Amino acid sequence: MSAAVDAKTIVVLEGDETGQELLEEALRVLGPDATGLELEFPRFDLSLGSRRATENRVVFEAAQAIREHGLGLKAATITPEGRDDVGSPNRILREEIGGKVIVRTGRRIPGVVPFGGVHAPISIVRMAVGDAYGAKEWREGEGDDEVAFRTERIERRICRAVAEFSFRQAEQVGAKVFGGPKYTVSPTYEGMLKEEMDAAAERHPAVPYEPQLIDATFALLIASAGDPLVIPALNRDGDILSDLVLPLFGSIAGSESLLVAFEDDYEPKALMAEAAHGTAPSLLGKNVANPMAMILAGAALLAFGGERAQQAGRAIREACLETVSQGIRTADLGGHTGTSEYTDEVIRRVKSKLEVWATL
Repeated sequence: MSAAVDAKTIVVLEGDETGQELLEEALRVLGPDATGLELEFPRFDLSLGSRRATENRVVFEAAQAIREHGLGLKAATITPEGRDDVGSPNRILREEIGGKVIVRTGRRIPGVVPFGGVHAPISIVRMAVGDAYGAKEWREGEGDDEVAFRTERIERRICRAVAEFSFRQAEQVGAKVFGGPKYTVSPTYEGMLKEEMDAAAERHPAVPYEPQLIDATFALLIASAGDPLVIPALNRDGDILSDLVLPLFGSIAGSESLLVAFEDDYEPKALMAEAAHGTAPSLLGKNVANPMAMILAGAALLAFGGERAQQAGRAIREACLETVSQGIRTADLGGHTGTSEYTDEVIRRVKSKLEVWATL
């Protein structure tokens, strides 16, 4: 991690409804009583009411803090539907932080049966900006002759970041780089990402590389049961792929989402972590929602700190999965454990692990 990152500070982006409740559970796990780490958690209120009241100024302030400290933890937030409303804070955060890549990893949860025999982790590495998102759109003509247009764009530097990060991720976890865009139909636009994937493959010859068209990627994923995979993708393709891949593992509860900004050498300089789920308004105040994904998001940030932080992150990840493995599960995983009770058990296991490891 770059020296620009302050690994002792995690900027907290508060959210809406159940998203905020689960954020508080994750912060309990990151606290000094559990991890022994003395972290600072400056808070920014990104709830819908606060964003409206400040006309999104608070979102820009939060992004500035993440640029300054390097790490951010975000709760799920509401995106209003009105065209003249404040919109999604995620787009602003991605652009202001300078995020180039979004990474979401599907993984097995002990005791949860996956679909189609999938068992090895699958990471989707997608563009964080550009492509279909933020495209210029317009219509011309009337009646049956009305025509809709959209002008999309991607940048080579973003394509290179997606490709390079994918191969480094695959190298680190022993995975295969798999899939790709529809480069045969769109050699100029989508072919740019394929060119950068091929170039990255030459820079990382030890990483298995199996490029596939995006439609073939979807089809082959359904029957995937072998090697861990890392799939580079355009922004729109990656969004859809994530929505397919994460549920393949039986639940999205074990999946965090990372937004990554890079130095010139593609070393991360800022990261924002969040759960892959939404605000779940129907679960608000019932103490039944699953905090695992939010807790894992916090643990993912610790991987970019020093040795003690990395050790704490590992303890949290193991404790989350072990707790589920021992049958202590929230309702979405077929159990009867409440939100806070699950977190209490994770904290107990984290403390126990760190105490044991400290004696070895």
